[in-house]
Amino acid sequence: MRESTSLKEILSTLTKRLLLIVIVTAAATAAGGLISFFALTPVYENSTQILVNQSKNDRKEVQFNDVQTNLQLINTYNVIIKSPAILDEVIKEMGLPMTWQELNDKISVSSEQDSQVVNISVRDENAETAAHIANTIASVFKTNITSIMNVDNVSILSKAEVLEHPSPVSPKPLLNIAIAFAAGLAGSIGLAFLLEHLDNTIKSEEQLESLLDIPVLGTVSTIANDRKTGKSLHGIQSEKAGSGHFGV
Repeated sequence: MRESTSLKEILSTLTKRLLLIVIVTAAATAAGGLISFFALTPVYENSTQILVNQSKNDRKEVQFNDVQTNLQLINTYNVIIKSPAILDEVIKEMGLPMTWQELNDKISVSSEQDSQVVNISVRDENAETAAHIANTIASVFKTNITSIMNVDNVSILSKAEVLEHPSPVSPKPLLNIAIAFAAGLAGSIGLAFLLEHLDNTIKSEEQLESLLDIPVLGTVSTIANDRKTGKSLHGIQSEKAGSGHFGV
């Protein structure tokens, strides 16, 4: 018995179950598109940037140590920005119906290595709200950092602005449809091979030879009734029997 499935058998299974594969794949792709466009709520993202620069004093030159100190402070600032000390003030100022933990989940703070620029990104179901929250966080942080750490080295580099036709960051319909198509195709092919594996009927001489590992010496054909002529196997035999009688 062969231990591996031949390429011919694989192609035969795929051809036999082609309709099933097409239907399942199409259904999965359509479901992915419908969910992406109609079921999932669009989420928008907007960002603002703040600059951590040298402390304001009478010196006109920026010392290397000042820059290094500011870089070291950035990690601390990133934590403070998402702390209740800042977010509670933002919620109060904007009148947001949420806790600081819920607002914290909407915010991401990042900075490039050896960069004094901090990016504050906010995600929300409303593009204008996302921009407003981002700008308010930057403003509140700039105002409160002076009293929190007794420093005045933060300035707002750029404010978040709302585009005329903003694009949501999620969901991504084309990506979701592609994933649904791939999942549907893989699932339907797997289902096709599963059904073929569960089908124990023998449909050809090759299957019988493969199963029993012995050659097939002969086959018995099935002769169906001839609906067009109305003749059956019994009728054919009767005709053959009658044709053997001759008058003397």
